Amino acid sequence: MMIRTSLAVIPLLALVACGQATQSGETKPASEVAAKKEAAPAAAPAAPSPSPEDAKMLASLPAPYNEGDLANGRRQYAKCRSCHVIEKGGDNRVGPALHGIFGRTAGTAAGFTYSPALKGAGFVWDAGKLDQWLADPKGFLPGNRMTFVGLKQEKDRRDVIAYIKVESAK
Repeated sequence: MMIRTSLAVIPLLALVACGQATQSGETKPASEVAAKKEAAPAAAPAAPSPSPEDAKMLASLPAPYNEGDLANGRRQYAKCRSCHVIEKGGDNRVGPALHGIFGRTAGTAAGFTYSPALKGAGFVWDAGKLDQWLADPKGFLPGNRMTFVGLKQEKDRRDVIAYIKVESAK
């Protein structure tokens, strides 16, 4: 008797496994259920709010950098990380350490050997100069040795500049 009951349940389990029952009791095919799940947009997790110190530093930037998305800036900065460090006391790598870059004269970070183009550039790094540099390093200052092709999206440059400003001041 128990065997018959178990055998009778197997086809029912197979139907349930292949689809999803609705409130009316009918079963939808699994492919239809999966298509609905794929079509529904996933809610993006909320970006963490910057700390009060980070928010204050962000607010000190000129527009539009003061509205930068620090989470996206961190993601964009990952493209820089193989050549640059941003942490205080970080060593130079292929590129100079970026801690304290804002307000620094181009080509003057201690212990880094710059190209003649950067040594003679004579400008001070600010958000606008960094934006021009990041858009097209070779076009902005011909003769520099940076191999990075730049960030073409204005939003990505804005966000990474905000991130560098906040992180390089800590």
